[in-house]
This record gives sequence, structure tokens and C-alpha cells, in this order.
Amino acid sequence: MKKIIINKVIGAALIVLAAQACSESFTDLTPKGSVTSGNYWSTESDAVSAANGLYEHWRDDSMFGRGLFWFVNASDDMVTGRTDAGSAAVRDFVATGNESRVNSMYKKFYQIIQRANSILVNVPDMAINEEVKRRVLGEAYFMRAYAYFYLTQYYGDHRAGLPIVTEANMNEARFARPTHVSENYQQMEQDLLAAAELLPLVTTYGANDLGRAHRDAAYAYLAKMYLHWARYDASKWAEVVRYCDMVTNSGSGRALINTGNPQEDFASVFYVENNFSSEYIFSVVSNTVRGCILPAVLFENTGYGLYNGWGYFHPTLELYNHFEAGDHRKKATILEFGDTFTLFGEERKYYSSNSWTGFQFNKYMQPFRFPQEVHLNPNGDYPTSNLSVPLVRYADILLMKAEALIMQNQNADAPINQIRNRAGLPSITGATLADLKRERRSEFAAEYTDRHVDLVRWGDAQEAYSKPATGRQHANRDNPNSPYTVTEVWPARNFNPAIHHVWPIPPADITNSGISQNEGW
Repeated sequence: MKKIIINKVIGAALIVLAAQACSESFTDLTPKGSVTSGNYWSTESDAVSAANGLYEHWRDDSMFGRGLFWFVNASDDMVTGRTDAGSAAVRDFVATGNESRVNSMYKKFYQIIQRANSILVNVPDMAINEEVKRRVLGEAYFMRAYAYFYLTQYYGDHRAGLPIVTEANMNEARFARPTHVSENYQQMEQDLLAAAELLPLVTTYGANDLGRAHRDAAYAYLAKMYLHWARYDASKWAEVVRYCDMVTNSGSGRALINTGNPQEDFASVFYVENNFSSEYIFSVVSNTVRGCILPAVLFENTGYGLYNGWGYFHPTLELYNHFEAGDHRKKATILEFGDTFTLFGEERKYYSSNSWTGFQFNKYMQPFRFPQEVHLNPNGDYPTSNLSVPLVRYADILLMKAEALIMQNQNADAPINQIRNRAGLPSITGATLADLKRERRSEFAAEYTDRHVDLVRWGDAQEAYSKPATGRQHANRDNPNSPYTVTEVWPARNFNPAIHHVWPIPPADITNSGISQNEGW
């Protein structure tokens, strides 16, 4: 198959999909088809196509389309917004892991790991351009660690990690769970350091390669991994600072978008033209044929009869009220009744007959400002856009560093104030952990940075979820100026921090692999 460039990989028929197909069990990691035969791993195009396959999951609805967002939806920032028993079970912490909304991500992350392992087995001995070889191997190390990052974030803890599968043991029949998730962190650390050594800076990529793993992404995921590891080993806070600084000082020019216009700067982070701005670290790359449906998932259900929005995940009144006065992130994040916005080239005022809370997330709505053919998939049943959805951006680098400094009793005013000033807020002095928590919530609402994970690792989830979620019930839901009353839209939930800090592994994967379920589920 011809070489497939990264910005087209979402919409292409990848050889790796067919050639490296896995069985239903992630433990069956023997590569299938021509990928294991002598006629595949022979050309540079083969190596590049295999690397492209590492990103195929970006077009998968059950991954970063909305699959992992069912876990983000557990937070106090949003409610589901549709009657859906499976997602309600997840949000209420009574899931089994067998719910269709969440039962496929676990094995799909292991498929990424399997693809990375196949590259690491086969590419080193290929007679291809050395620069391409280094990049492809770096991508494999990076994406293996990336997959483990999300697996450990959602399924691993101090009682058990996740099975470690590498090129050394990928053909074994069974894989035990490590006794502690720190064993996974050690493997991820090795992989990300190897990736950082092999990968180029993002600034060396041409337009056709933007979106691939790069050196700053490896540093960023090292920082994110150490942030979680620090829950069990406080010495890792210093490593968070170290690798955040590595991103800042790498020479790639990573920085906040900040032109001195707070009304526009934060909002513009989520504009198509800024997919690869200075704030970009790593994103789900998308296009109008194949890619990420999340923006349309958040858009008004049936889109006022103009486009097939899906109408999930409505902001809570608690999130709305959380923002400080003068914080321009509020309008950039949330639409409320009466707000003026542009839809398909026409200005209108927001109302919703769909929203449970009287609000809609505004953060990813820029593609909907223009005529549909500009940024949206004409197939409304698969409503992708060419807006990349961030997984890590430079603001996270600043706030991870700030948190790590605070946890080491050091001053974190400088990174926190960069975030605040960009939003139009005044600087603060003597920033505390409470200040850091406020900034993360304001900055990352409705992002895969994941407020729920933050609440869990801070030990704040039980208290936060013991309160009901509220919203505005407008008397006339088709009138932007309609009065409202405040109502409960989701009752208080019972979060047990000894159980619900991780999610249940899907039962089919438990059966296939022979590993134990997370305790209490």
C-alpha cells in the first residue's frame, strides 16, 4: 500500500488494520496476515504505514470520539443530557464494565500496544533511511507508553497494575497483573525516554507529518505519568517539574496563545487554524471524512434541524458558577440562553429544547460557525470536523508544573499567573493548591485532561459527588430570553474512594485474559 501521510491516515484504508488485526482477546498478540510474512517489512513505505496504524484509533467513536468521554462525564462539570441506561451506570458508579459505552476501550488500547510491539520487533533490522527508522521507532515507543498511560489512569492502582506486554513477551499466552501500577510507570518511563531520544521536534515536521508523535509530546506524557506516580511516591513531583521544563526549553517554541486579547485568545486555542499552534502538544487529528466526532456530540441534538448534532454532555450550573468574574474562559467554554453565536454563517441567540441544564459546551463550536462544507463532514451520521481535539496542550504543562511546585512547598505563582493573565484575570501571590484546582477546572472543562481524574487523585471526588448537579429549567425552551428556575438534573452520587477511583475492566477481557477484576467492582 502506498505511503499514507498522517493528516490523511484517519480517512485511509490502512494496511495495518488488516495486517495487524487482533483477535477478540488482547492476550492473543500474534500479528496476523501479511504483516508477519517476509514480504511486508521490507520497504520504507511499509515502516511508515505501520507507524500510521498507531493513530488509527483517532477515527474510532468508541475511543476519543466519545468513548473515553463517558469517563470524563463522571465529573461534576457535566451531565449526560440523554436518557441512556449504560452511561448512567457509569456516571453513577454502578457499572459492570460490560456496558456498550465503555466495553471496548481496554482491548483497543492493547491493540495499539500490539502494533507498537510489531514495529519494535521488525523495523530495527530494515534497510531504510535512518532518519525515518528513528522516527518510526520513536513513534512506537511513544504510542505504547501513551496506551499504557490511559490504561493505568482508568484501571490501575496500588493494588494491581495492568499486564505489561512488550516486544519481548508479546507471543505469550497469558499476562499477569503487576502487583502495583508503579511497575507500569517504570515501563512507560523507559518507553517515553526512548521516544524522546528518537523523535524529532515538532517544528521539523512538514505539513503532511503534523500530528505524529514528537519529542515534546514524549516529555509531556512523562510529566503526566509522573503526576500520577507522585500519588504513591512524592519524589516524582520533582520529575514533573523537570519534564515540564523540558517542554518549555526544548527549542520548539511551545507557549500559550496570548496576543493580549483575553476575549479571543483562550477561545482561539480551539480554532481549526490553531490545530498546530504554539500551544499544541498532542491532539486527536481529525478531518471532514474520518476523525473525531466529539464537537458534534456536544452540539445541540439534531442541530436545530440544520445538522445532526448529538446533544450529549451538558455543562452543569456548578461549572458555570465556578468561574471568577472577568474570566473570559467562561464564555469561550459555555453557551447560555440569550448568548449571541454564529451558526453556519448566521448570527443567532442560543436556546435549546434539548439541554438538561440550559447550557451547551461552546469550546469546540468554531467549525459550526461556517457553511457546513467548510469544516464539517457532509455525512451527519458521522459528524467529524477538521478541528483537532487536544489531549495535551501547553496550558497543561504550566499547570502540572505549578501543582508539582506547590506540592514541594515552592512558589508556583509564575505558571499559574500565565494562565490567569491570558484569561483576563489579575495575578495572584502565594498560590495555593486550592488556587491550582480552580485554574485546572476553569481551563480544562470538557477536555480529555479529565476533571474526574483530577478529583480522584486529589481525594476530592467523594465530597464533590455527594452533591446533586443542577441546571436551569427555562419556561420556554425555544425562547432565548425565557426566564428560568434552578432545578436538580442529577441526584447526588455515592462515590466510594476505595473502589471507584478506578473503573471495572470489561468482563470479556477478564475472561479472555484470566486476570483479576479491580477490587470492589
